[in-house]
Amino acid sequence: MSDRLLGDGALVQFNERLTNSAAFGTLFREGMDLVEETAAYLDGVGRTEAKALDRAVGLTYATESMRLTTRLMQLASWLLLHRAVKEGEMTLSQANREKTKVKLSAADPGPADLIEKLPQQLQDLITRSMSLQARVRRLDSTMHASPDQATIGNPLVPQLNRLKAAFEQ
Repeated sequence: MSDRLLGDGALVQFNERLTNSAAFGTLFREGMDLVEETAAYLDGVGRTEAKALDRAVGLTYATESMRLTTRLMQLASWLLLHRAVKEGEMTLSQANREKTKVKLSAADPGPADLIEKLPQQLQDLITRSMSLQARVRRLDSTMHASPDQATIGNPLVPQLNRLKAAFEQ
């Protein structure tokens, strides 16, 4: 086996290729669609629903709609940043530096008993945004794992090292 095949430069770094995956494409579309749907709701039906709420629930509505908007804007920023990687406009390491400005833990929703009092469509948008946030966090941790983290637990690494050692003698 040649050293070129076992050298670090020859290893395929899957985390660098994730932005080109179908999973990323689906996540990107779902995320951007959710941003658009939420904006349309909050500017349309949501505005009407908010006016019909009693004062306490109206305050919860205002708070949760701001949290939802903040969460979605952070997620959209992350998605757009990684689309730039996909398009070749920046490298994954550049995106890693830029993503420090994005807070993927931003704006968690308030207590469930308050959320339950909100209009159903807003509750649905909150739930879907939290699901999207969880998926983006998982993908982010995979994409931006250090090379050392990526090989921990990989059963092929010890085997490749043994083969390399055997053929170097």
